[in-house]
Formats: sequence, structure tokens, C-alpha cells
Amino acid sequence: MAAETQKPDLIEVIISDHRQVERIFTELEGPLSPEARKQLTEHVITELVRHSVAEEQHMYPAARRVLDDGDRIADHELQEHAEAEQVMKDLEGLDADDPEFQRLLNTLISDIRHHVEEEEKDLLPRLRAACTPEELRELGAKVVKAKEAAPTRPHPGAPDTPPANRILDPGAGLIDRMRDALSNRNS
Repeated sequence: MAAETQKPDLIEVIISDHRQVERIFTELEGPLSPEARKQLTEHVITELVRHSVAEEQHMYPAARRVLDDGDRIADHELQEHAEAEQVMKDLEGLDADDPEFQRLLNTLISDIRHHVEEEEKDLLPRLRAACTPEELRELGAKVVKAKEAAPTRPHPGAPDTPPANRILDPGAGLIDRMRDALSNRNS
């Protein structure tokens, strides 16, 4: 039983991801060569896509189940994910020295910071109150596992709700990792 309590719960996993992304954003806001900015942007996109997919597969369905207004909250979060995913897709095709690249990157950083703030001030505390510690640990483990198989690139047209996303995301993830390896893109 002691080993079971060592596993991070859903809230801890999500907040840890948020902090990791914020560290990358802070680095992106500093002075970087165009090549370094492009590479770091690709890295943060990978992290954001994997995080979003895991939330869509497990956290938002849990919110729908346990919160009275869970459908409204999940739908709002999914809309924010869709908007961010389109910005990430648009960023992928640009060179870092293109002025549009920096404008889109600034939009992405601002939008994700807003999203994180909303989740941490509202959704996560409400899930902590509504779920048992065991449920939260189970959800945390599912999120970690989902991130391992998740896509590494944005797919704005892909389904973002179960069951379709749970079926299609691992396949897209496999294809993305193959593309990453062939293009020497680090994830």
C-alpha cells in the first residue's frame, strides 16, 4: 500500500506538466538564435500536445462524471485546446525568423498561461474535492500512460473526446514518433 501512495495523482501530474511548460515558455521569452527558438518551440509543442491528449482522454471525462457543471467546463477546456492546437499547427510551418512565427508564439504562450490559470484555480481544486485519493491516483497513472502513446504533433481535425480519441490518438502518436525520428526532431 505504501507504494500505491507514492504514485502521483492526477492533480500532481497535471501541475507538474504545467510547470515544465512554463519553464520552456520562460526560456522562449529570452534571447535565442532562430534555430534554438524553432527547436524549443517544437519541444514545447510536443509537450503541449501530449498533455492535451491525456487531459482529453481522462481528465475531462472525469470532470463530466463528477462535477455538476462538468460538461460545460470540459467543453470550454476542449475549445481552448482546439484553438491552441490550431496555433501550434500554424507555427509548425513557419521559420523562426518569420515575424508571424513570433506573433503566433506569443499568442500560444498567452493562451496556454490563461488555460493553466483557469485549470489550477477552478477545475483542479474541484476535481480534488470530488474524487477520492484512489480515483485521483488512478487518473494520474492513466494520464502518464496516455502521454507515452500520445501524438507529438498537433492534429486540429482529430477527435478530442472519447471513444474516438482513445482509439485514434495512439496511432497518430506512432506515426508522429516515426516522422520525428526521420526528421531528427527531438520530442
